[in-house]
This record gives sequence, structure tokens and C-alpha cells, in this order.
Amino acid sequence: MKKSLVLAMAMALGVTASAYAANPFSDVPAGHWAYDAVNKLAAEGVVDGYPDGTYGGDKLMTRYEMAQIVAKAMAKGANVDKLAAEFADELDSLGVRVANLEKKADNVKITGQIRASYGDSDEKGNYGKLRTRLFVKGQINEDWSYTGRFQNEQDWANTNKGDDEVDLNWAYVSGRVGGVKVDAGRQNFKPHTGQILDAEMDGIKVAYGDKVKVTGYVGKADSDPSDFYMMDSNDRLYIVDVTGKLGVVDAYASYYYADNEIKQEIWNVGVAVPVVKDLKLVAEYMNGSADEDDGLDNNGYVAGLAYKGAKASKVGSWGIYANYYDMPALTYLDNTNNTYTNGLIKDWHWTNDVAYDGFEGFEVGANVTLAKNIVAAVKYYDLESREGNEDDQAIWSEVVFTF
Repeated sequence: MKKSLVLAMAMALGVTASAYAANPFSDVPAGHWAYDAVNKLAAEGVVDGYPDGTYGGDKLMTRYEMAQIVAKAMAKGANVDKLAAEFADELDSLGVRVANLEKKADNVKITGQIRASYGDSDEKGNYGKLRTRLFVKGQINEDWSYTGRFQNEQDWANTNKGDDEVDLNWAYVSGRVGGVKVDAGRQNFKPHTGQILDAEMDGIKVAYGDKVKVTGYVGKADSDPSDFYMMDSNDRLYIVDVTGKLGVVDAYASYYYADNEIKQEIWNVGVAVPVVKDLKLVAEYMNGSADEDDGLDNNGYVAGLAYKGAKASKVGSWGIYANYYDMPALTYLDNTNNTYTNGLIKDWHWTNDVAYDGFEGFEVGANVTLAKNIVAAVKYYDLESREGNEDDQAIWSEVVFTF
């Protein structure tokens, strides 16, 4: 055994040689450079020597023999993380878990998602993107963590051009203050189905409760508010949401207030009801209002049925669904379907010049897990503006890889 290993192991145990009897090994006499260190290790039961009473310090040691010594030192509470890391494979073979190292290795986790998508629309032609997302999660302490998300999109339909820009569109900390869960920073605000809001915002979200949970959101659009229909980057948004269970029914009620140019307010209630095994009915009602609504309709709803659903971890799992939408412009801020219809819903919002007053129509879709962590989906939309003469049919397909 090298001098540095003997001394490091002895120092890690943090005991003094004088506390123990004379060194039991005949080949390590008093005055030997390793006398004190070997005495410590022997007294603690970390090293045993050979049956003939010798220590054998000049003999070669196998990695497994060294791993046994490290394991005994760990059992005594010695801080031998560097040695444990070096002999991690041997310790694993011996059935010794290096818990501290495992915990430290888990402090930062990186996962990812790649989505290849292609769509075709009567109104806007074909389009497609390759979106890459990397998620970084760091454990700050037992109660707090950090989450970041980097995103890049390559627009390769028609133009075959890529975009080299990478955005950090999530950057927030999560933790608890007493019994309140807190998320603070740039994050995704998507209450429930996302029909009213699905957007990145700079803000804070707090939640309290278990069977009945109350959640509050305060935030503003991130540095690029272009996804919003009637909000600028300095406009504040406030949300209060209550979620609970009524028997087998999941129910929620929400209130949104956008401190934007029109002072938009939205009330929302929704339920998810199991009909039969693997079949669920989802229904939402929205009521929107504003200081100046130009006489537009303010009552909207969404109803849908979903059967099963693809699970990334289960090969061959699949699902189908259908939704019907009747969404006046006053009943949403950034509808989640905008992603899939290439901006048509945003185009059919309302402005001072043209009052399309939102959209209505239906969507059907299916998804299947092709291999572990590879899910394919296809969706068909038949939508039209609630006012005016705009309508469109669109098909959207995607394959999502997660790692």
C-alpha cells in the first residue's frame, strides 16, 4: 500500500494512535514511517494483516482487497469519498452502496426532448420544425432545487434553413416555505388543459393544500411576448386557481386578470369525469370580459373525450381523443393549440380592424409509443373564425424522443 493511501485512510478515521495498544504486526516496528497510521487502521478493524502476524506492506494489493479496506473505513464513518469513487465498481460488486457519492452525483440531472414535426394547412401550406430541449435540474439542498430549459428550433420545411439561436426559456427555483410550495423565476404557466394560457412567464407560483389545492400565479410575459394576443412584456397577469376532487370527478375553478390594455378578466370552471374504464370526459366553461369588448361574445367552452393514451415508458401503448372548441377571443390569453395550427388561432383573434372573435371547430388525434421513449402522434383540425369568413383544415404529425 502506498504511503499516501495509508496516511489518508488513517487521517480519515480521525483517531490518535496513542489510544491503542502496540502495533500487532511484526513487520511494522515502532519507528517505522507507517507505525502510527497502521496502528490506527488495525485498532479500528479496517486492516487485519496476514495469518502469520505480518502486515505485508510491501506486497502488491488487488483492487478488490483495497475495496474491502475502503468499505470497512466507510462503515466506521471515515470520509473516503475520493477512494470510494476510485473503487466504486469493486464496491458495487461487494454489495456496498456509496450513498454519499450517489447523492452528490444526483445533484445535477440533465434530460432532453427532441420533437420532429410536420404539418399541412389549407390556409398556410406545409410547415415543419425540429425542436430540441435540454432540461437541467440542480439540487440546492433538501428543500430547494433549480430548473432550467434550453431550447432550439430548426425550421426546415420549405426553406431548409436552420436557426442557431438557443434560448434559456426556463430558469426558476422551487422549494417550500412552511407548507407552501413556491416556484419563482421564468417558467411555464399552464393551468390545467392550457386552453386559456400556455406560455413562458417571469413570475412566481405558490400552491397550498392536498385534497383541495389553492394555487396563485403572478407574472408577466417573458422578453418575447409575441405569443400573447393582447399582452405586452410589461403587462401583469394574476391567477387564482382552486382544484379538488368530488368523488371520482376532478374539478377546478380559476380566475384570471390581465392588467393589459383592455383589462381582461376570465372565469373558468372545468371537470374531468371517468365514463368507463380508460375513457374520460373533459369539459370546460369560460367567461371573459374586458373594459372595451366591442359587443363580442364572452361565453366559451371546450368538450372532449379521451381513450387511453401513449406512455413513453410502455412500448405499444396508444390513445385516441376528440375535442370540440367554441372559444371567443375574450376567453383566452395564449391558447395551447396555437402551436399546432401554425398561428391561425392567433390570426383569428380580434383586433380594432377585424373582429374574428376567436375560433370554433373540432380536433381529433391519436398517439402511440413506437419504442421506449419514442412517441408518435397525428392530429387533424377543422377550425373556423367565429366571425368573418375564415376557416381552415390542418393536419399535424410529430415524433417525440425523450432521454
